[in-house]
Amino acid sequence: MQTDWSDERLMLAYRAGDADAFTILYRRHRSPLYRYLARQCGSAAEADELHQDVWLKVIHARSRYEPLARFPTWLFRIARHRLIDHYRQHARHLQAYDESAAGEDAEGGEASIERLPAASEETPHVLYERHDTACRISLALAELPPLQREVFLLAEEGRLTLDEIANVTGCGRETTKSRLRYALGKLRKSLQDLL
Repeated sequence: MQTDWSDERLMLAYRAGDADAFTILYRRHRSPLYRYLARQCGSAAEADELHQDVWLKVIHARSRYEPLARFPTWLFRIARHRLIDHYRQHARHLQAYDESAAGEDAEGGEASIERLPAASEETPHVLYERHDTACRISLALAELPPLQREVFLLAEEGRLTLDEIANVTGCGRETTKSRLRYALGKLRKSLQDLL
């Protein structure tokens, strides 16, 4: 059954013309990819546009797809490149992806996670607590230097390994490891009362 297939096998089936394989891939990866994009650009409207663009790029690249890396690594590399293009087009946050600015903080975007709806069956008290926690997490993420935030989101949302993140971002494994360690430390400090 296709739902048991690996991502790479599904993408190969899609490359061969199986549209159902793409549907399964999309269902598996749409939420983590959207959250990565939304937390990187800080705007739900921009994230929607970028999310659609990334999936269109996957569709257009299907004939050239080769399983040289795990599918999520390939997908998040496409997403990262689309984000960089987006920043260049809008002439903002570009410095965040300039390796020479690695130690500098860039302004965080407008937090979008607090606008995500909670389940309708939850009580107002639970909704308020979730909203408050989501706002705090969004603010803590926005306060991270952009390169640290990127590595953290690729690890958490993309479920990528250090080697895969290094591959996606084009930097060394040790640099990736350091960025992730610093990001985790800063997030723990910012959110220590929630832990």
